[in-house]
Amino acid sequence: MINWHEERIIPVNIETIWHLFEIENIQRIMPNVVENKVLEQKEGVVGSTYQQKYKEGKRIETYIVEDLEYENTPEKKHNKIGFTLAKAFEIETEFTFYKIDENQTRFIYKGENRGVNFLGKVLLKLGGEKNNNKVVTDFMDRVESEAMKEV
Repeated sequence: MINWHEERIIPVNIETIWHLFEIENIQRIMPNVVENKVLEQKEGVVGSTYQQKYKEGKRIETYIVEDLEYENTPEKKHNKIGFTLAKAFEIETEFTFYKIDENQTRFIYKGENRGVNFLGKVLLKLGGEKNNNKVVTDFMDRVESEAMKEV
């Protein structure tokens, strides 16, 4: 299992950053997600499901994402999602934003990736912590970069 927990301050308003996580903007921060469609939208968001298609090289992987936790207040925005990828990995990620002031937001990105079968566990060991850390950092950089374009 691989876990991550990274934080950074982004010099952008919380609403601007949160807007990037809306379904119609998700490709700006997750460019490998080539399709993202709502399957079921639940009142209060938790339990909502989406079909995502993710392109890795020439291969496209399709999976179902579920909203596990959701909070949207002026001071805090939070979304935790879960999905199983390639029948080999169970992934949960959390995106949390805290308003520091009108022009600063604390961004916390947490998650875990568990191998659910022999292949998944082996691939996680081969991919390693270093590769995962790069993926996490690259994602946070992209969120910050896209948010800065809105200022």
